[in-house]
Amino acid sequence: MTTGFLDRTTRAGATTYRYVVYVPFDWMPERAWPVILFLHGIGERGTDGLRQSEVGLGRAIRLTAERVPAIVVFPQLQPEQRWLGEPADAAMQALDEAIAEFNGDPQRLYLTGLSLGGFGVWHLAQLHPQRFAALVPVCGGIAPTLTAPAVARVVRHIPTWIFHGADDDIIPVAESRNMHNAMPGARYTEYPACGHDSWTRAYAEPELWTWLFAQRRQRN
Repeated sequence: MTTGFLDRTTRAGATTYRYVVYVPFDWMPERAWPVILFLHGIGERGTDGLRQSEVGLGRAIRLTAERVPAIVVFPQLQPEQRWLGEPADAAMQALDEAIAEFNGDPQRLYLTGLSLGGFGVWHLAQLHPQRFAALVPVCGGIAPTLTAPAVARVVRHIPTWIFHGADDDIIPVAESRNMHNAMPGARYTEYPACGHDSWTRAYAEPELWTWLFAQRRQRN
């Protein structure tokens, strides 16, 4: 079986979406693997099917792959899209395809994303509150049509670790502070003197991966 960063496609509606699946080099089919769904930011939208795996979690894996012994799914939005509607459905479809292809463990599915993808984390978690064992939104927020307490009521049972930079001038840190206030049980890390790029530090945190892989979804 080929491992590393693998190119894949999925189809939703009339649109073909490209995505990448990272498969650890020691992958073996006899073992059930944790699976991470990573949602990229606005700068990685496109049709190349690659750039979403080069920023954030993909870069962290390339630097310290031993910390991420998991299947990782990197869907890509097309230009002008957001993690809503059909593109969000395509991301979940890519996740399900990777679970089937690489023997993913349904009890160990994790959702993370940065910036626009951080918004996507909250949105997809609301739509699928029983799918994920843990959430890691990085410098994200919630849609203007929603409130932090409303989102928290749906997802507060999911273990969550929120990251944000205190000096973020793209997405105000108040977005993450509000969600943490609404979910006091969630872990929260705010980096002082840090702008929008809080993801480099977040995904480099060794404790994040120890915490993440300790989470399991309870069987229904």
